[in-house]
Order: sequence, then structure tokens, then C-alpha cells
Amino acid sequence: MEEERLLIGIDYATASPLAIELLLEDAYDPLLYEEIAKANINRPEILRMILDSPEAPDEVRQQVGALMSVPVVPKTELRREQKPPEIRVQTILQRLQKLNVSERIQLALRGGKEIRTILLKDANKQVSMTVLDNPKITETEIELLARSRSVPEEILRIVVKKREWMKSYNVILAMVNNPKAPQGAALRLVSELKTRDLQMLEKNKNVTEGVRSTAKKLLKIRKSM
Repeated sequence: MEEERLLIGIDYATASPLAIELLLEDAYDPLLYEEIAKANINRPEILRMILDSPEAPDEVRQQVGALMSVPVVPKTELRREQKPPEIRVQTILQRLQKLNVSERIQLALRGGKEIRTILLKDANKQVSMTVLDNPKITETEIELLARSRSVPEEILRIVVKKREWMKSYNVILAMVNNPKAPQGAALRLVSELKTRDLQMLEKNKNVTEGVRSTAKKLLKIRKSM
């Protein structure tokens, strides 16, 4: 299933113009412009997006201009409309809702932070879980996920299985204090907490009784040492 997601995720040649537009608008990797250009040499509407993007590398814009036999406008003459953050996120959300599942998977895998944040809440679990395969997802995003009580439990299960993410104390602390975290994982992670955080966890009525009891037992043991 994971291999299938990745194959779908890199099919720029068949993605709709709207999907490509969103990818370019929230692009995190300059190589993305080159990959999309190579995959769409016969789609002038896609090439025009790259040509008109102030974030596209100069070399790629020159190649696209030569391919289309049109002059390349200097980046200083290109202007991207600046919207307030909340308006921008809402606009991205509205456009994402117009895409099919395969295209949302594509954006989940290659999209920037705003797209990842939105698609983590996607109703389709395959889409939301693919966000975790995005190579640019950050530790801060994972911490926010670990704190969230609205994401599917399947996503939290994936997070706790990733050793590189669970090396972060903030992620561990967030996961233990999340009542939606897998119970077995939460109980195991309690022992990783610092004493001051155990004291707070013992009083946290939002977590399960098992987690609180484990915290209480560990506090007694540490006090007796």
C-alpha cells in the first residue's frame, strides 16, 4: 500500500492543473519545478504556471521559456498576490476539496506546510496518513500531531512507531498527555518523563486512569531512591 501511495504521489504528468498550481504555490523544494516541467512539456498551461512563478529557479524558467518560444520576464516584474494567512489557508482548503483522492495523495506527499496541515485532517485516511511520508514534515508538526485530539488514532499509532520522531522529548510528553494516544504506547512512554512532568501527569484528569496510576507509581519509586 505504501509503495502504491508513493507511485501515485509522483505522477505529475496526469495531475490536474489545480493540483499542480497548489503544489507550486506551496512548494518546499526547488527541484519540484524542474520535475513538473519535465513531466508536462506538452501542457502549455502547466509550463505557464512555472514561467509566471517568482519562486521557480531561473534556470528552469529559462528552459521553459525556450520550450514555449516566449520571452522570460525578470522575477522582479513578477508579483504574487499576498493574502492574510487565514484567508490563504481557507483558499487552499477550498481548492483542495475540489481534487480527487489521488491528487490529494500527491499533495500530501509533496506539499508544503500549509497543505500538510490541512490534509492531515482529510476525511480519507489514506490521504491523511500519506502526509507522514512527506520528507519535509518537521518535528514541530509531529509534536502538534501528538497533542491533537482530532487526528485519527491510526496516525498517532504511526507516530509512536517512528523512532526518529520519538527521540524528541516534546513529542513523548505530548503523546503521553493525549487521551487519544494508543494506551499501550502511552503507558510505555510514561517512564521517559521528567519528574516535574510526572507530577503534572498524575493530576491530569484528561488521560486514562492507567496512565495516571503509572505516573503515581513512578513518582513513589523516584522519591524513595
